[in-house]
Amino acid sequence: MLPTGTPRAIVVTISRQRSGGLVSERLISVDSHVFTTHSEIKSHLPQPWHDEYDEGVAKFAALDGEQRGGVPMKLPARAMEQAALERPGYRDPKDRLADMDTDGIDVEVLYSEVSGFRNIALMTTGREQAARAFNDAMAEFASADPRRLLVSYQIPLWDVDNAVSEVLRLADEGARSVHLPNYPSEFGLPDYHDTRYDPLWGALSETGLPISQHLGIKESLWDVFRRDPTPSKGIFTSLPALALAENLAFWILAGTLARFPKLRILLVEAGLGWMNWYLSVLDQQVELGYEYPAIHEVPSFYFHRQVFLSFMDDAPGLQMRHDLGLENLMWSTDYPHPATTFPRSRERIDQQMEGIPAGERELLVCGNAARVYGI
Repeated sequence: MLPTGTPRAIVVTISRQRSGGLVSERLISVDSHVFTTHSEIKSHLPQPWHDEYDEGVAKFAALDGEQRGGVPMKLPARAMEQAALERPGYRDPKDRLADMDTDGIDVEVLYSEVSGFRNIALMTTGREQAARAFNDAMAEFASADPRRLLVSYQIPLWDVDNAVSEVLRLADEGARSVHLPNYPSEFGLPDYHDTRYDPLWGALSETGLPISQHLGIKESLWDVFRRDPTPSKGIFTSLPALALAENLAFWILAGTLARFPKLRILLVEAGLGWMNWYLSVLDQQVELGYEYPAIHEVPSFYFHRQVFLSFMDDAPGLQMRHDLGLENLMWSTDYPHPATTFPRSRERIDQQMEGIPAGERELLVCGNAARVYGI
């Protein structure tokens, strides 16, 4: 029998060893998802803004339907079989912890399936209050075990002073990560190199909270969706990760990372291999005389110092791990989406990391995440 108070990471390891596995490493997923309902969010929102919140949700639903041209997304049957969308752990924190134990996962960084950015942006009043309620709903989910369930909290950007206040509030309450919209211009806001955001970058630098830029749908890609002739919209689905090149270029080439060297950016679900090529393109542009007056080093310098990538199952990309930077890469399960490694995460890790030395593997599956998130 284990002593009372034995750390969860040790419990997971020992239990899997007893079941016959050859487990010796901790697993931290830097990208997992939970389904947060609008009712749960509204339970933290003062009553005067409930109708306004509902109107924002309705406006976004109508806009989403318009962008899709009335065509629903239909994922392949095989992809849906791989997904864990019907598991109770998608919605219930205690069941989630049980699924993590089943899969040998010690800690998960959580993202809400509902985009507060999209819904709340369409509210006329009460946006700041709704954003706080959104974060409180996520914190309630994580309260089942705050050591193992870490939320990447969505930060409102319409009022920078309010954004700073929310960052400081969350940091005081033990937050480990914040989540920002990929494309602020889609909300009528300046890009992140604009100096209006400097107080926010200062607060994030001071608190040490990393910024997540999660794979998402860039609005211009809806035109591809409407034109995509494939049954499951595979052309459209293949493109969002590549669109993250825009995020990376803006963070680096426009000088924000140079001005705030303590900022850390995680591009979530970006994948690995193509990013190595893209970094070489940026560096070659400097060699060819492209002018980037806001930076004084080659672009890859800022990437290696301040940018991180997450991956689920990317054996070819891992062959480029030293070019990308071994300490810049972090593994995730992507629970419960079709690409998830659940419930065979250990097996999937073994397959894609065959031949990778144990010390390097440890950095990829837990060490880098523990360092970046202060776990």
